[in-house]
Amino acid sequence: MTTKKKLKITFNAPVVLSLAAISFIATLLNYVTGGASGRVLFMTYHSSLSSPMTWIRAFTHIFGHADWTHLIGNMSYLLLLGPMLEEKYSSQTLAGVIAVTAVVTSVINYIFFPGIALCGASGVVFAFILLSSFTEFREGEIPVTFILVAVFFLGQQIYDGITVQDNISNMAHIVGGIIGGLLGYGLNKKPGVE
Repeated sequence: MTTKKKLKITFNAPVVLSLAAISFIATLLNYVTGGASGRVLFMTYHSSLSSPMTWIRAFTHIFGHADWTHLIGNMSYLLLLGPMLEEKYSSQTLAGVIAVTAVVTSVINYIFFPGIALCGASGVVFAFILLSSFTEFREGEIPVTFILVAVFFLGQQIYDGITVQDNISNMAHIVGGIIGGLLGYGLNKKPGVE
């Protein structure tokens, strides 16, 4: 006689699920406070470098989203790609990828786009997209999937950045994609091999 195993829900990707949960709470708080919490905590913009909040927002802006559609779009990609990446690279490494992407996009936005506020996990999404194309990486090879993803996703962002006027930060997408591509290559390169 065989016994049936009970199905259980598992917390399979703690970093990705935490990012999604914090982003949901941040977006909800933004609605409840009429946008005040977003401006204070979940949006990066040109402010005094001596203010601790400038540096905190360099990380936390990835949790804030303009609206529910923005949140759902980003979380769909993160929840699709994140668990696979977290399993392959570890929770700690993926948290590092997220932190690096957040800070680099914030600093670039601060320097080159001083009049524009930035919020959302789009840069992280593009880092994940390019990073995921390295899942089957072998030393001395460049995956065709990486080339195609770079051409389609980043090419579209460059085109949109030049031709479309909207509230979407193509810079964050492009920078996130570059970070994901560089880290994907670096994380999969065997030490001591040139």
